[in-house]
Amino acid sequence: MDDRERPGEVRDRPVTTTDAPRSARPRAPRPPRPREAQPKRLTRRMRLRRDRTLLFMTVPAVVLLLVFNYAPLVGLVTAFQYYDPLTGIWNSEWAGLGQFQQLFQDAQFWGSLQNTLYLSFVQLILFFPVPIALALLLNTVISERIRNVIQSVVYVPHFFSWVLAITIFQQMLGGAGVLNQFLRSHDIGAWDIMTDPDTFALLVTSQAVWKEAGWGIIVFLAALSAINTDLYEAAAADGAGRWRRTWHITLPGLRGVIMLMLVLRLGNALTVGFEQFLIQRDAVGHETADVLDTFSFYYGIATGNYGYGAAAGLFKSVISLLLIWGANRLAHTFGEDGLYRR
Repeated sequence: MDDRERPGEVRDRPVTTTDAPRSARPRAPRPPRPREAQPKRLTRRMRLRRDRTLLFMTVPAVVLLLVFNYAPLVGLVTAFQYYDPLTGIWNSEWAGLGQFQQLFQDAQFWGSLQNTLYLSFVQLILFFPVPIALALLLNTVISERIRNVIQSVVYVPHFFSWVLAITIFQQMLGGAGVLNQFLRSHDIGAWDIMTDPDTFALLVTSQAVWKEAGWGIIVFLAALSAINTDLYEAAAADGAGRWRRTWHITLPGLRGVIMLMLVLRLGNALTVGFEQFLIQRDAVGHETADVLDTFSFYYGIATGNYGYGAAAGLFKSVISLLLIWGANRLAHTFGEDGLYRR
């Protein structure tokens, strides 16, 4: 009898792997994946060897920092002595806190501290926003050539000395300056702004703005260049105008840098300028122009009472340190890094 299949007849056959559904086929075991190579942990010696070129590059800056910023800290001991340059630090008479007791009882010191805080507040309100506004205006200039020309013109006053800057203001606003000559020619009367104690705070602030605002926009221009331009294009496609793009894209992009510069500004709140006030002190009187720096000079160094001047300087440094610490904590409260991350 023929073993071939007859029509209509189904014979039982062993099921092979090729006849089974794909989902039911037994899968061949996959070879084990090779373990990902773990990064080799570098030892301190290996890191030093790797970064030795960069470390050698920082050596000159570190040496200058140690020599001019940290080595002079030894002289702070004179704030607790009746320091005599002839006998030196080691042989001068010890005063303890006597210099500070005398300092806190000095009416001139409290007047200088009041002037410092007032002038610093005025400059914080009127001067600090100016570099931000200039950076925003320059960022809107389309022509790169025009932008570079404006930047160069605004930068130039930073390289002038305070003597030259105040001389220019004297020629413009002084008793024989251009403004008073114009007023006299029209029979209006003269107004010598350079010797007016009532406008001294506005005068020194305007001088600082003219001289330093152009230099201050460098940081903000760098922060503006880091903002993704696709955000502006997407906002413009959604119908946002220039002011909305500035408010919702530009200013949030600058917030971290603004907080950092504000922290640094508050840390230097008691350092409003020495040379600028020293030059104009005689014109408006010491009651108006004396700040902590000029107080330390006139009532400490100029009179030979070096320990007294060092005590005033140490007081200023401690308060500045507390201000910068508090400003940094405030930056962390607003979610920004400040000087360092939490």
